[in-house]
Amino acid sequence: MFKSGFVTIIGRPNVGKSTFLNTTIGRKIAIMSNKPQTTRNTISGVLNLSDAQIVFIDTPGIHKAKSELGKRMTESAYNATSGVDAIILMVTSGQHVTEIDVEMLESLKTTRKPKFLVVNKIDLAKSKKDIERTINDYSKEVQFNGVFEISALNKTNVDRLLDGIKDVLLEGPKYYPDDMITDHPERFIVSEIIREKILNHTEEEVPHSVAVVIEDMNKDINDPDLVNINAVIYVERQGQKGILIGKGGEMLKKIGTEARKEIKNILGSKVYLELWVKVKEDWRNRSGYLKALGYGVDNF
Repeated sequence: MFKSGFVTIIGRPNVGKSTFLNTTIGRKIAIMSNKPQTTRNTISGVLNLSDAQIVFIDTPGIHKAKSELGKRMTESAYNATSGVDAIILMVTSGQHVTEIDVEMLESLKTTRKPKFLVVNKIDLAKSKKDIERTINDYSKEVQFNGVFEISALNKTNVDRLLDGIKDVLLEGPKYYPDDMITDHPERFIVSEIIREKILNHTEEEVPHSVAVVIEDMNKDINDPDLVNINAVIYVERQGQKGILIGKGGEMLKKIGTEARKEIKNILGSKVYLELWVKVKEDWRNRSGYLKALGYGVDNF
């Protein structure tokens, strides 16, 4: 019997949801960094197995929003738990229930969908007791269909988790063809790669104040093996623009060089990448700007 279904992954920022998605799918489709709130949009990853197709939905980390963008990110995470076949609540070893977690747990109580507690990063656990305390804290609030201790980075117990998910899925069709691993267009993936490089090279408010828009992405008319990409990096302050460009343009060049290498591997072609930095004052709190930059309600 062939099974299929959609599984949403929710949790706080930095619990390893994107790492789990990339590791499980076997390809990088969600960007990663050590900065909180790295994931801004819901991202689908398609796992094709011999007896099942599981569509995982990675969501923004649920947090106490300090901007309109943050509010929309959190709302999109909760919205992604509707209309799916199962839900994963991902936490980390040693994590305890906080105010944010209470809200997540309350939302899980109201659904009859199968739900799993996944304790990630067990490779970093100080002791087995830390893992057990985390499991006990969260299991007091919600009756989970299964509890799994994993390391997404090392693939520890990931197969056991997949077996647990398959057990609760119903017989169903393939929703996506075998060669499709995500439902996001290449433009989105390219913009996210650029944003990831910015996250890796900037600190404080700059990473969170950045939006990347692909204004043009087309094959070169004179060279079909070359893709020309024109991207604009938007920031909220003039000072942030200076940081991103760097002395003599060094920072922007470094970001562009790293992004181009990864984009080249993904697209399988030569890439010419041109980056521009522009200022949109306080864009994270302005609905019009959010929509224009691809963060409208329908884009999450």
